[in-house]
Amino acid sequence: MGKKKTNKFARPQFSPIGPPNNIKEEEEEAGEVCSPARDLLEKLQSVSPDVREFACASISKLVQEQKVIPSFLQKDAVRCLGPMLLDPSVGVRETAAGALRNLSACGGYDVCDEMVKQDVLTPLTALLRECCTEVDANVVIPQKQKGADKTHVEGIVNEAMNLLWNLCESSSTAVSVFNKEGLLDVCIQCLRRFNINVELAISAAYCLQTITEDNAELLPSLIPSALQVLEMLLLSSEDTTEHLLLRTLVAGTVWNVKSVVPASSQADTINAVIRILSETLERNANQIILKLREDACATPEVGIETEMEEEMIDGDEAVASNLENGAQKAPHKGNARIVKNDDISDLLPARSEELRHATALLAAQQTALEIIVNMCCSEDPSDDEWEEISSSDESDNSMAEGAGTLFSPLCLSAEVLSALVNYLIPKKVLEKTEFPDNATVDECMKSPPWRHLIAKMKRIQCRALTCLHNLFSVLDMEELGGPAALQVLSQHLTMLVFSQSELPKDSEFLEAVTSAIRSLLQRMASQNLPQQCMTAEQLMILCEAGAQCENISIRVNVVAMMGISGSALAKGDNTAEALKVSEKYTPIICL
Repeated sequence: MGKKKTNKFARPQFSPIGPPNNIKEEEEEAGEVCSPARDLLEKLQSVSPDVREFACASISKLVQEQKVIPSFLQKDAVRCLGPMLLDPSVGVRETAAGALRNLSACGGYDVCDEMVKQDVLTPLTALLRECCTEVDANVVIPQKQKGADKTHVEGIVNEAMNLLWNLCESSSTAVSVFNKEGLLDVCIQCLRRFNINVELAISAAYCLQTITEDNAELLPSLIPSALQVLEMLLLSSEDTTEHLLLRTLVAGTVWNVKSVVPASSQADTINAVIRILSETLERNANQIILKLREDACATPEVGIETEMEEEMIDGDEAVASNLENGAQKAPHKGNARIVKNDDISDLLPARSEELRHATALLAAQQTALEIIVNMCCSEDPSDDEWEEISSSDESDNSMAEGAGTLFSPLCLSAEVLSALVNYLIPKKVLEKTEFPDNATVDECMKSPPWRHLIAKMKRIQCRALTCLHNLFSVLDMEELGGPAALQVLSQHLTMLVFSQSELPKDSEFLEAVTSAIRSLLQRMASQNLPQQCMTAEQLMILCEAGAQCENISIRVNVVAMMGISGSALAKGDNTAEALKVSEKYTPIICL
């Protein structure tokens, strides 16, 4: 909340009106020498609502290219677009909110900070309050505003809610404004409409999960009526993937604010939260996606993609999102909310109902894993702390002992630990480390609109590995399955790394899997169990890869693995040569 994090789910959609190429063609025909940014921002002052709407929609499209964002910022785009949020035309309001949302998502944290400094929150807050009054189920809507007009207003709120989410994720000032202006009421109001507009409820739930993280100032605002809405959503029984995602997000919010739950209800609340996470992870995403893909192919109007669609999707997939696991604490939101490296696949509308269901399912499972990651976060040492340990002149045995101190188990309440075990969370997390299977990947590869799901599925695997790392810190040996289970698990993790002829090059995966292996080795060492996680040759291969990797967390993990293995070797016989190799690679990796 209000910190620079990158792994959040970019859920909103946009519908640009007309291609930006038209603008360039018009300029060339007129012989004008002016940038698209200046021309479009000037069009925002037009007396014609259609022209203003066109300009907003075109800006929404253009700012998906990060390289053009500076030109818009230099020409004061935020202050030009801000007033459009309160334009008399609902079409202008919606496209302006979409343009600002895309600017915040594709521009990153610095752009979000700048948008807050330029006071975009003032018109945004006014817009949310005005629109939510209009869509409130308890307010009598004039006949002329019913039907399509009311739906249009809800679309504006959805865009605005996603913009608010981005700003609060990036700026502590935005969080303070949220608290001061009482925007919690707006989020709760949107959540109440989950049976009428689940997309709007999901956007509000994402925003609320973000804003409730480490936000003590907000807690007094969570009056009983607000908590009742959250409880109602936790207990809802709708079985669509969108409602599954909504319940999972609400579970994360409830976990964030559990301190305000009455003491008499604490145990039941924690139990309900972990039950929902378990139900979300229980879904077999491989089977569900294959079935949804089969259904999509059976529907003629969505089973055939045009060349234009293929070109657009392929272009979106050419860039990969840049995510982080941090120090094994994953921000809850699911999928790259602040877009990195021009990955805009989540900003595009789903091509079919089946694809929308598949995307929601993957978002729900990633969110569930991230909640468990944070629930079991052991606050691992920083990279600097590890570097101090790994670069010391002490023996490998001393380094391993230092690592053991840093890896002290985290104390969770008996209610949480019991619920984690009773709902088989460790087993379900382990199953997700094997995700996805080849058949699902192959099927998604056949259709351009479905290909972006592959990255989401692999991201779930990474989150599961990070989650596994943290579970080692909170569960005792019996809850982990005993020594035999740890040996089997060590073989599984080794297979994930060495099943191919070459080591995986995905930095996110390598960070997650080396974190899990490191934690497993430490846990086995603390129990004096023989470490058969990988052969000496495999360890050296992984160390060489770590030495060449720019990701500091991977290098830290590998150094720790070397120290733990070195400690184990020092206790054995005829291990002098292996220890020399360990001493050779450790300083190289630390460079």
